Amino acid sequence: MYTLLKPLLVQEELLKKKLFIFTPRGFERVFNLPKYKAKYFLERQSEEGLFLRLKKGLYALKNNPLSEEELANRLYQPSYISFEYALASYSMLPEMPYMITSATPKPTRIFSINNKTFSYSTIKKEAYTGYKLIKRGSASFFIAEPEKALVDFLYFVVLKKKPHNDRLKISSLQKGKIMQYAKLYQKEMLIRLIKDLL
Repeated sequence: MYTLLKPLLVQEELLKKKLFIFTPRGFERVFNLPKYKAKYFLERQSEEGLFLRLKKGLYALKNNPLSEEELANRLYQPSYISFEYALASYSMLPEMPYMITSATPKPTRIFSINNKTFSYSTIKKEAYTGYKLIKRGSASFFIAEPEKALVDFLYFVVLKKKPHNDRLKISSLQKGKIMQYAKLYQKEMLIRLIKDLL
């Protein structure tokens, strides 16, 4: 089959299978290709504009129907959207940040794709909770609950890795839930900061 591989047919097949993001291994399986043929096709079509190389070992269709939020979840796993981006999504911050910010138990990373920056900050494994699945049409992604997004953000404020924002709107949040999430970080300074804010 690989001798007949044509870009348009490849695109149709990937769309049909809803494979908007894929690894070289996944691509090999779908098109029954040997590794070297898949590698050549992916590299060639990334140069010619059919594919977008997101990072080493991860590709997407250039005309990617995935939302930025879905891409954020898939780019670095496990992760969920949190911090400034989630706070702005819930109208707790007045402006949308330039970066899509996510929490992960893995090492901190930053990726830039198509002039958009995806930032991943490491949190404790014990605190990797408090997120939910959002479905918007055909899109679905994990995002922190409002209370957890606030706690994640304030944890990094306490660590002096993020600046404190005086324009946070938190009056509608559940105080008990905030404290519950804050305790997961086991940091007294975070608890004190949250008590002052509440």
